[in-house]
Amino acid sequence: MRKVLTCFTLLCLSLPFSASAAEVLSRDQFSLSRFADAKVIYLDFWASWCVPCRHSFPWLNAMQEKYGKDGLVIVGINVDPERADADLFLEKYPANFTLVMDPKGELAEQWRLQGMPSAVIVNAEGEELHRHIGFRNDREQEYEALLKDLLNTSQDNSSLNKAPQKQHPEAH
Repeated sequence: MRKVLTCFTLLCLSLPFSASAAEVLSRDQFSLSRFADAKVIYLDFWASWCVPCRHSFPWLNAMQEKYGKDGLVIVGINVDPERADADLFLEKYPANFTLVMDPKGELAEQWRLQGMPSAVIVNAEGEELHRHIGFRNDREQEYEALLKDLLNTSQDNSSLNKAPQKQHPEAH
């Protein structure tokens, strides 16, 4: 019996910590249509070597917990070529939101990112509402205010029609 318990404990300890995320998807499993009920989808592109990503994860967890019931969905898209690097990062900085593993960086390329980390905020139809590069702790209140404004905007996006919205091909 002791051997069985020891083996079970070792097996549990060997599982990647990222299993604590709400859901872990491969690049092929990812589609914005998965989140059709969301009002706002926050796509956070990150990598294990990204120092600002270490600071953003606690904030992203807090935002998902605070605004998830209001229609916010946070999706962390990892671009590490090796899954093991992402898993080591997640041991120290766990994610309580959906993760996508994109080792070839296809999504980052499709969204034409210019830095890491990058956030692209879209609605359920894939229309880009906002984007920013980097993460700074001294701007957390500004980031949160933007999310609150986007979540409070009516479904017809009347206040967002100041400029034409780009629809991303990944939305379909």
